Amino acid sequence: MSEEIKIDKSLSKEEKYKQLLPQIRSLVEGERNLTTNLAQICAALKYGMDGFFWIGFYFVEGDELVLGPFQGPVACSRIKIPNGVCGACAKRGEAIIVPDVDKFPGHIACSSLSRSEIVVPIFKEERVIGVLDVDSDEYNKFDEVDRTSLEEIASLVSSIS
Repeated sequence: MSEEIKIDKSLSKEEKYKQLLPQIRSLVEGERNLTTNLAQICAALKYGMDGFFWIGFYFVEGDELVLGPFQGPVACSRIKIPNGVCGACAKRGEAIIVPDVDKFPGHIACSSLSRSEIVVPIFKEERVIGVLDVDSDEYNKFDEVDRTSLEEIASLVSSIS
């Protein structure tokens, strides 16, 4: 596959994901290194979707989430479960969409530029092993289209981890 992500910027969000998801699958197909695959997924999301300020993975280690590959400004290295949106997602085992991060109780501001956030869990054998975290510098950026598409990507990560 070409190393360039090609998304028609005039499409709807749902149509952009439909173009992006096969490209992500192609990027990770045949690659066995998890770090490489996660880095490629982050880059594809960052450059394929509009308004994604920060994209990254956190993985469960004991009672914490530990930062994995990401795209965007520096981030929190460790997050205690169930703190913040990521920790709450890991604890609950379900996606969380936050239209305004300042209104989420216990939000951890890794970046003061973040305005909205979506976090989806990554499962392995019915156990949360990590989360996919996406932040935007716009309010109300994320919806059910993002949730279902990012859950599909989280499922892909589960199958390659």
